[in-house]
Amino acid sequence: MAATHLSSLSSSSTQNPHHLLSSHPSSHSKSFLKPFFSPNLTNPNSFQSLSFTQHKTPFNLSCNNFKKSSSSDFTSESYSDDYLTNSVVQIDLDDDDKLREECGVVGIYGDPEASRLCYLALHALQHRGQEGAGIVTVHENILKSITGVGLVSEVFNESKLNQLPGDSAIGHVRYSTAGSSMLKNVQPFVAGYRFGSVGVAHNGNLVNYRFLRAMLEENGSIFNTSSDTEVVLHLIAISKARPFLLRIVNACEQLEGAYSMVFITEDKLVAVRDPYGFRPLVMGRRSNGAYVFASETCALDLIEATYEREVNPGEVIVVDKEGIQTLCLMPHPEQKACIFEHIYFSQPNSVVFGRSVYKSRREFGEILATEAPVDCDVVIAVPDSGVVAALGYAAKAGVPFEQGLIRSHYVGRTFIEPSQRIRDFGVKLKLAPVKAVLEGKRVVVVDDSIVRGTTSSKIVRLLKEAGAKEVHMRIASPPMVASCYYGVDTPSSEELISNRLSVEEIRKFIGSDSLAFLPFDSLKKLLKEDSSGFCYACFTGKYPVPPPDKEVKVKRVGDFVDDGLNGSLKSIEEGWVQVPREQEAGKVN
Repeated sequence: MAATHLSSLSSSSTQNPHHLLSSHPSSHSKSFLKPFFSPNLTNPNSFQSLSFTQHKTPFNLSCNNFKKSSSSDFTSESYSDDYLTNSVVQIDLDDDDKLREECGVVGIYGDPEASRLCYLALHALQHRGQEGAGIVTVHENILKSITGVGLVSEVFNESKLNQLPGDSAIGHVRYSTAGSSMLKNVQPFVAGYRFGSVGVAHNGNLVNYRFLRAMLEENGSIFNTSSDTEVVLHLIAISKARPFLLRIVNACEQLEGAYSMVFITEDKLVAVRDPYGFRPLVMGRRSNGAYVFASETCALDLIEATYEREVNPGEVIVVDKEGIQTLCLMPHPEQKACIFEHIYFSQPNSVVFGRSVYKSRREFGEILATEAPVDCDVVIAVPDSGVVAALGYAAKAGVPFEQGLIRSHYVGRTFIEPSQRIRDFGVKLKLAPVKAVLEGKRVVVVDDSIVRGTTSSKIVRLLKEAGAKEVHMRIASPPMVASCYYGVDTPSSEELISNRLSVEEIRKFIGSDSLAFLPFDSLKKLLKEDSSGFCYACFTGKYPVPPPDKEVKVKRVGDFVDDGLNGSLKSIEEGWVQVPREQEAGKVN
């Protein structure tokens, strides 16, 4: 097959980034059986000869519905989670009653301090994942990787950053539950294949992960992690397309679900966003001309990069010494951006999907004050995610906003609880009521969401024990009735309290004097013409990309189901329950 060189992709300036590749070799559309090589994440110079039937869908490298708006080695270091293995007591801090964003990604090209800037940008994205962090840089055609468990500031220090020279880098922060399989799944992943090395950092979730993995394993692929991201590296390695950019296109054409990814090679940085645009990904420039990609604009702000635009749904952007080129995976359907980025995940100072997160949350609170008013003396928030909505509620209702709950930012995973058990110990460690604000008052407390309801009930009890006369709960999102399959770690639908109980039943369960959610119709009305461009699956159960088997989630309980095992955190000590074989393989024959 004749190679297609990157020179065929015309460079374009940042003012005109939409030059599209419109032709491709006809042989791409053919189905054939040929040997291929599978990447080995442990030894980049080790390969396996296998066979594989190429994806039959031809590439469509045009996009006509954008919105206007010789191989090298790599070295790697990983750092274990000592404070987890040496802990005396681990307690439930009710973290499972909040949704968890799986991760945040960063990519930097063309800056001599790429690793340090990447480190800072990851720090700005720390809210998107607190369990693991990693950075990959390129120096003298060698990809250098350092990953570890913990916060960005715990994984990296001056010495480690000095080990990451180079003017391009990608980085990743990750959320997951604790466990022995945690470290191997910390990204970015780096793999060697016959034409070089490639690193990838991924935000999202592939709903056809089990199908793709079963197919690859059936053809002899060996996986080193339990992450769906590793599938992408295997698909890149087996692709027959040229140049490297088209290998990524080939791989992404086979993916279903949510992915915002950054790739790094010896000489290129590539950013990709899935055709639905589920997860955010933005592009910026520094004053020295360096390109920056990040999950949120708050990361650009910290490293003094100017926001330019979003990476469009279905878009692939490649940056190298020739400049920037862009193309589309396929003519994509209507965008379905995750609405929870505006409700909970993103920082208030970020601009996500073209909208200010702060403005959205404040307007959510104003709607609650208008549509669910109640006589009250003070408005408080469940910090930190409920603060902006509470400010909007208070302003609209003409009631003072006060700090009735103080959050501790120094709560770790492990505490020694007194032998005489303290009720609601986990919540009390994180949230302290202010009696001077609450005592004898009718209190409206604003939170972003209710998941299982266990934390909300403890907060209501905490406020009443502090002297609140009445507690009225206001939730700045509609009731959540369905799980997310696009990169958010949510409970199963059966565990979601709004899927089982009415609003009045939930009110009784949590013990508040009244309860109101943000009306779904009002949310859509607020978004106006943009409303159809958001995903509301968690509120409606209608999935833009239906999972093949809703009973199996790739990231149902952190890494555990990733490993083909099913169990709760307690199962670490009590043993595992094996997932049925036909379920694990996604019924692939």
